[in-house]
Amino acid sequence: MENINPWETVDSKQVYDNNWIGLTEHNVINPSGGKGIYGVVHFKNYAIGILPLDHDLNTWLVGQYRFPLNAYSWEIPEGGGPLDAEPLESAKRELLEETGLTASTWIEIQRMHLSNSVSDELAIVYIAKDLSMGIAEPEETEQLMLRKLPFEEVYQMVIHGQITDSMSVAAILRTKILLQEGNL
Repeated sequence: MENINPWETVDSKQVYDNNWIGLTEHNVINPSGGKGIYGVVHFKNYAIGILPLDHDLNTWLVGQYRFPLNAYSWEIPEGGGPLDAEPLESAKRELLEETGLTASTWIEIQRMHLSNSVSDELAIVYIAKDLSMGIAEPEETEQLMLRKLPFEEVYQMVIHGQITDSMSVAAILRTKILLQEGNL
């Protein structure tokens, strides 16, 4: 039963397209038999998140103003990775761009869909360890602040609602569990 699609697509049309996303509007028959429309945002990149973690259990957060939210956000280093590229290579690039860090140990900890009611965006999250500091190389659209904090403080920021970015929340909570289990 769980593999049977209860939705029927009557027709579809692309209503928007740019270098990062496409929006398709589907005329559908919903699971109850009613007619309706369903808009789906197709992402042209993976969402990539990296939680850098040093030997003393410090991590780095990136702060930036997020246009869609009209608000400032503290989050793990994140970015996009082309669908035809190895996600780990994109993670390495993003970590260097946003923090100046490189890592010799990488652990994929999670794959998740960020908003599966309206988009197909797949997020892949890594922990980066055995870190070396270099020089950050942010993109021209990024005005970033960088903070090095004890992981426990970052975890408390999630618990108290100070970090709300979904990839960051998931990565930090997953890392907390892995640390408690002794798996990092």
